[in-house]
Amino acid sequence: MQKIPFLALLLLVGGFAFGQAEEPRVNRLLEEWHKAAAEANYDEYFSLMADESVFIGTDPTENWNKQEFMEWAKPYFDRGKAWSFSTLDRNIFFSKEGDIAWYDELLDTQMGICRGSGVVVKEDGNWKIKHYVLSIAIPNANVDAVTSLKADFDKEFISHLKSK
Repeated sequence: MQKIPFLALLLLVGGFAFGQAEEPRVNRLLEEWHKAAAEANYDEYFSLMADESVFIGTDPTENWNKQEFMEWAKPYFDRGKAWSFSTLDRNIFFSKEGDIAWYDELLDTQMGICRGSGVVVKEDGNWKIKHYVLSIAIPNANVDAVTSLKADFDKEFISHLKSK
């Protein structure tokens, strides 16, 4: 049986304890972010994202920095109804240093079940969303039908990307 050095064990337990302590704060950040969208609270929603953040949406063309995403989303917030995501399940993981966390979540949305995943960073003592990816969850039994539905778009978009 191999012995684990005391310092390594202390770091492992300390890192776990840190994650345990910070997990509710990260979870609260994500819940507040989703709530701000559901309430069409533009300022609150975008204040929870880091200045240099990225949002990747469900459409292959949706890969925005924060400013681009703010511009795209503004009309939705202005009409008083952005989008409403309710958390079904979430997993949160932390770096050893405790200043970066990444997560995945299943969401109940107007598009059915979606998956969100992302990275949050601790900036000046506050957690901020740095990177977010939203995807529509497709059951394996439906992949062939969905693939067929999007085949023409994919072919055209792939051609466009390869021609760059």
